[in-house]
Amino acid sequence: MRNSLRSVVVTGLAVMTAVLALPGTASAATTTTVGFDVSYPQCGTTLPSAHAFGIVGVNGGLSTKANPCLSQQLTWASHSSGAVAAQPKAQLYLNTANPGEYISQVSTWPKTSGTTPYGTCNGTNSMSCSWEYGRERAQNSVVSFFTPAAQAAKVDSQPGHYTWWLDVESDNTWQSGSTAAQARNRATLEGMTAYLTSRGATVGLYSPHTQWSQIVGSVGTTSNLAGRKSWLPGATSLSGATTNCKQAPLTPGGKVTLAQYVPKNSFDSDKSC
Repeated sequence: MRNSLRSVVVTGLAVMTAVLALPGTASAATTTTVGFDVSYPQCGTTLPSAHAFGIVGVNGGLSTKANPCLSQQLTWASHSSGAVAAQPKAQLYLNTANPGEYISQVSTWPKTSGTTPYGTCNGTNSMSCSWEYGRERAQNSVVSFFTPAAQAAKVDSQPGHYTWWLDVESDNTWQSGSTAAQARNRATLEGMTAYLTSRGATVGLYSPHTQWSQIVGSVGTTSNLAGRKSWLPGATSLSGATTNCKQAPLTPGGKVTLAQYVPKNSFDSDKSC
């Protein structure tokens, strides 16, 4: 997620095709179809006061850390206008990774598991442990980070009432160098998806096509990643995001439903496709 990696200049918002109310102004009646995604780098900043929907990062850059401003940002997202019927007012995203090549340095790597689609985890760098790692990271993000923050914000704390996006980027730690490594990365995302869907949540995928291909490789139609909604980054303008809406989805049977664009000196903005 771009906003999880860069410092955002918040002196003002860029003028967009859809007119926005500047942060701190009284133009609450302004209607926009633009959404924004925010996370820990925006802690302490004035967020856009006119937003059709808001997407909040649950983690603090790593799947093992919480966004320290999660509660406040959930409140902000819940106050979205809801002007785009296809987009829930408040959505969430999770940081993802697979550090299985560095087991000796990772205290959170699973030692065992129940039954997974790939057998039982025995603590090694395997498909089953990769799947279990993803499941555990999703569970921890929901139970330890999201739920208490939502309760503190007095917003809906049921994970099944939200869309959860899995943020897949090369800046996080992934296995590499072979199709087997890609398969283990894919298993981690499948484990995360399995946990979230078991809680009734809708799961989508965020990634640039080039990084998705490098990290995950091809996804078969039997994977629980197939058919998922795609959120594509890479544009710097609304027109560029509109073009990206026409790109292929990340997985077979999926659909591009969001495109992110990052105007200069502004917040990460999102167009509903």
